[in-house]
Amino acid sequence: MYPMLLEHVTGCLLGAAIGDALGMPGESMPTDLKHCRQGYRRAWRGHPSAGLEPGSYTDDTQMMMLAGRLLVEGSYTEEEYASHLAEMYAAGELRFPDGSVASACRRILTTGFEGCGVNSDTAGCIPATVPFAVVCHNPADVRRSAAGLCGVTHTSRSARAAAVTAALLIHTALHGDGDAIADAQHAADREYPPLGGRIREALRFESEGITLDSAISVIGNDVTVYQTLPLAFFLMSRYEEPGDLLAVASGVGGNTDTIACICGAYAGAKLGMSALPGKLTETLENRKQIEGLAGQLHRLYIKKIKFL
Repeated sequence: MYPMLLEHVTGCLLGAAIGDALGMPGESMPTDLKHCRQGYRRAWRGHPSAGLEPGSYTDDTQMMMLAGRLLVEGSYTEEEYASHLAEMYAAGELRFPDGSVASACRRILTTGFEGCGVNSDTAGCIPATVPFAVVCHNPADVRRSAAGLCGVTHTSRSARAAAVTAALLIHTALHGDGDAIADAQHAADREYPPLGGRIREALRFESEGITLDSAISVIGNDVTVYQTLPLAFFLMSRYEEPGDLLAVASGVGGNTDTIACICGAYAGAKLGMSALPGKLTETLENRKQIEGLAGQLHRLYIKKIKFL
């Protein structure tokens, strides 16, 4: 296993946030591939994110940054994460949160941490696992940490499998020591065969040359892990250039912010910050803060491996 480079950790976090921000105006909207290369846009009037400026991200990046901040502070526990997440929700700071995340936060606020997770197969738990893909040294630790964090908001086996699969995908891409997509697909098979089968089917569609429009139609783009993650795998397998991948992922509609977030994290982890579109990086909300968090997570990773 090769040591991670700061360039790739920074690319991973920035890529996730860029994808999220690109997908923000299209969340819950129909597929719109005609406008997917126009860069950051506002959401349409009446959309839950209509008040956000172009280049602003959603709750996906907020949750990723929350988990990352707690890790670098040395205060991360699942209960501490739950407490901070619920506080953000109560203050109205979470941006268009996944319904399951919102339900879990209400449970935390009313009855406490125990039993707060929701038996749901939505994909809102996935982005917050990104920091664990960075700081955990081996796949077993990535799996344990991602599953634990997922359980704060989502308790279903499918959601846990999706969180673990996405975290392992990014972990392998960061280290550059294998075929991240293939390895993650096998991990999904081990974690939960129904999800693994959906991802394998999506990759088969891509290898057969199915059109993007047809892929969206047959794979789906809704908020469940059964559609969000397979469609992300289809896109990551088809589009190697980060600008193309991010542009297309931002236009698939449905759960496009999370789909593009996963794709951006993967592209940045695999190819590094310098491979991301410069204009999108420069105009991203809180870019410097995200870069700073990436540096802190990388230092934490380096500190950990010195003691192995």
